[in-house]
Amino acid sequence: MGKLDDLFESLEPEIVATGFVFTEGPLWHPSGILYVSDVDAKIHYKVHLSGNSGPSTKEAIRENSGGANGAVFDREGRLVICEQDARRVVRYEPDGSITVIAERFEGKRLNRSNDVVLHTDGSLYFTDPDKKGLPEEEKELGYASVFRLGPDGKLTLLANDMNHPNGLAFSRDHTTLYVSNSRPDPHLHAYDVSSDGQLNKSRRVCEMPYGPAGEIDGVPDGLKLDANGNIYVTGPGGIWVWDSDENLLGLVELPELPANLGWGDPDNRTMFVTARTSVYRLRANAPGVPVQH
Repeated sequence: MGKLDDLFESLEPEIVATGFVFTEGPLWHPSGILYVSDVDAKIHYKVHLSGNSGPSTKEAIRENSGGANGAVFDREGRLVICEQDARRVVRYEPDGSITVIAERFEGKRLNRSNDVVLHTDGSLYFTDPDKKGLPEEEKELGYASVFRLGPDGKLTLLANDMNHPNGLAFSRDHTTLYVSNSRPDPHLHAYDVSSDGQLNKSRRVCEMPYGPAGEIDGVPDGLKLDANGNIYVTGPGGIWVWDSDENLLGLVELPELPANLGWGDPDNRTMFVTARTSVYRLRANAPGVPVQH
């Protein structure tokens, strides 16, 4: 089993941008910008990264964003984002328009779509929790889910055995899907992914108990893996890290409680972390699993 220190050049985070309300959905683009959603302000931003010289600048690209949360690029490089308040998944088109790609399942509205990841076959997997933030009378599905949106636009229910599925990420070989469960039993979950994209062998990987103050100390949330199979999950107190054998290595603490994380920079070794009012970065020794194929 390795050590936490071995995974990073330094465990001292560098601030990238600040002045937000509650940051989420960090997604790096090769043009040198980082997409960041301010969920509570309902504003979606581009953060123009500065590298090592001068401050980064942020540009609001969309207001009334529907509570935009987790984001990914699809196989054509278009941005796909979960809008939790609008209860849908949308795609940003090259002409600036927005296409709704998932809003209902079997005629019923989604709950609060949260985070999304791309499969190598071009399908999109996303989480749809229902345990918080949605009045009981507005819940139509009656369960929390992991969905698959195929390249043909077909929406398939893959799993509904978790209380509050949140962040999700594939292992590098796409044989395992890891999912964080936020509440009421905080833990890291996993499924085997079959060759046809179905989820099997549901299992709990590790408990992630709340801090002394409860959920205010953080809940299992954003999730990413690196090329060596190490697993990173934002959760109570910071970023929880497991090695490729699912042994817990420790906790990375930040100046603010993190909610999500994403890989970026040309070598894909920079971990961008959205943490409440700010975005931070850490340099890792291994590249992250790419979000675009």
